Parts: sequence; structure tokens; C-alpha cells
Amino acid sequence: MLYIEEISRIALLTLLPLLELRASIPIGIGMGVPWPLVFLTAVIVNILLGPIIYIIIDKFIHFLTEYKWFRVIYYKLLRRTQRRIHKYVEKYGEWAVAIFIAVPLPGSGSYSGALAAYIIGLSYKKFIISNIIGVTIAGIIVTIASLGLFSLF
Repeated sequence: MLYIEEISRIALLTLLPLLELRASIPIGIGMGVPWPLVFLTAVIVNILLGPIIYIIIDKFIHFLTEYKWFRVIYYKLLRRTQRRIHKYVEKYGEWAVAIFIAVPLPGSGSYSGALAAYIIGLSYKKFIISNIIGVTIAGIIVTIASLGLFSLF
């Protein structure tokens, strides 16, 4: 079977903020799609999503900083946040973002990982590496949990 319709649904679910592969993997497995296909689809789509979101955030922030009122507030908050966490970013930067992305809970994932990486000043290249690691770990955890859950029934 080709599972083209199911793969499309898995990919679309993976693109949804707050859900991402945390929802698409169990739903895909529940639809009867072989788990390796579900895993690969969700992980690849989620990995590709992260860098796109990072770029969108960058463009959006640059657009908003054209307004003085936003620029003043933004840079004040940004400097304060970065000053507070600087030593942790230097020590754990990309690994902290990878773990944040990997935690299979709603609210963590590529969307929030991209925002966090941008705010802490993590470079685009380091974010891509963090995203790949984090999404892969999350995909493994969610797939194992989903297979265990469905094997109970």
C-alpha cells in the first residue's frame, strides 16, 4: 500500500503548532500506517519545519524593530534575558535547545525551540543541529510510547 492520503495527514498534523509529531505519530500509527513510515514522515517534516520557523521569526522581529516603541522594548528585554542566561548558553546552548525540543510535551518542539534559540542568540546553524537532534529524540520517544500504548489494545 502507498498510504499517500495517510502520509499527507501525518505531515499536516506535524506542521500544527503545539501538536507537531507528538500528535502525528500516535495518530498515524492509530490509522494503521506502518510505524517506520509514520516515524520517518513526522520526523522529516518536523526537522524541516524548525529552520523555516527560525527564519520567519527573524524576519518578523526585523520587521517589528522598524517601529521604535517595539525596538526599545524588545532590545531591553532581550539584553536582560541574554545577560541572565549567558553562562548557561555558553555552556549548554545547543544541547539545552535540543533537550527542550526533545521533551515530548505540548508546548515544546520545533516552534518553541526556534523561538528559544532565537531569543538566546543561538546561531542558525547551531539551531539546525539542535533541531535535528531534538526532533529525532522526540520522535523515538513518541514512537516507542505509541507502540506500547497500541500494543495494550
